[in-house]
Amino acid sequence: MADTKRLIALDVFRGATIALMILVNNPGTWGAIYPPLKHAAWHGWTPTDFVFPFFLFIVGVAMAFSFRKYDYKMNAPALKKIIRRTLIIFGIGLILNFMRPVDGESFGEVVKNLFAGWRLVGVLPRIALCYFFASLIVLNFRKKTVMWIAGGILVGYWLLLAATGGFGIEDTLVRRIDLAILGEGHIYHGYRDSMGARIAFDPEGLLSTLPAIVTTIFGFLTGMMIREMSDQKKLVKKMIVQGIALILLGLLWGQFFPVNKPIWSSSYVVLMGGWAMLFLGVSILLIDIFGWKSATRPFVVFGSNPLFIFVLSGLYAKLLAYIRWIPMNGSLVSTKTWLFARVFMPLSNYSQIDASLLFALVTITIFWAIALALYRKKIFIKI
Repeated sequence: MADTKRLIALDVFRGATIALMILVNNPGTWGAIYPPLKHAAWHGWTPTDFVFPFFLFIVGVAMAFSFRKYDYKMNAPALKKIIRRTLIIFGIGLILNFMRPVDGESFGEVVKNLFAGWRLVGVLPRIALCYFFASLIVLNFRKKTVMWIAGGILVGYWLLLAATGGFGIEDTLVRRIDLAILGEGHIYHGYRDSMGARIAFDPEGLLSTLPAIVTTIFGFLTGMMIREMSDQKKLVKKMIVQGIALILLGLLWGQFFPVNKPIWSSSYVVLMGGWAMLFLGVSILLIDIFGWKSATRPFVVFGSNPLFIFVLSGLYAKLLAYIRWIPMNGSLVSTKTWLFARVFMPLSNYSQIDASLLFALVTITIFWAIALALYRKKIFIKI
């Protein structure tokens, strides 16, 4: 399919994923969220748990097209591009992590606390690392070898965790490695232990990045399939069959290695890879074969500058939530707090959960408008 026109379904799939990422990351309050818009607490999965693996899958699909100019072989220009993009994405992630409210009685103490609690991993750093290592693998090895490497990582990861403490939050090797290398102050503290107390555990930690690399490789292999098969109907059939097979395999594997996003379990990789392949295959069928394109433009617009819009939305969320400057009820509050209380709560008849959802939907609309302005002016910002 190298010489055929661009598949609109790819743009729609990418745009829909970005829209969902913004939706789940920007509720009006984290204390009131509809269950489908929450991640599973530990084992299991919700619609929200589709978002990140889908994005990594899309990164892999894009690699299958962008690496064509290097003839899918590692060389100096390819390595330069890979390193440059990795450093940019990782660096932006670290900067966003650095931007957060910190207490302190003096300027020096504030600065000290900023660095002491600086999270060194996260969504963007994981995207960067997955892109980097997946690129090295797919450009240095043949397709069959890449598949063996991917399978070896998934099986090896399963056996390693099973042999070193299992799959519980407190005892998993994933957490122990992050604590040993990064330190407790530099990882996420949003999860709770068996007693309900907050615990240091990072869902984008170091060891769990290994199986996440395989999610990106799945995307690359799917992208190569799309490029190499000229018959769209045969392509769709193959993607749907393989997608369903992976879903079933993931569910079966989940009986022994639970489906779990925080540790990015091998069963989770296979399950979400299957869903991504199935959704993309169905999208190609409906959009590019059947021609159902009338409602796709909003997603195409969103997918035109995916990483830029995601980064901008993250910066926007931090500025809105962390800078306290508006007087309300005797104290200074952030713009987000004021908007939620004075605008979105009344609009939602004082239902917290509806106001929270409305806030997220308005945020999506704002960033769609920004994406549309860039799209119309044919401005495409590559990160």
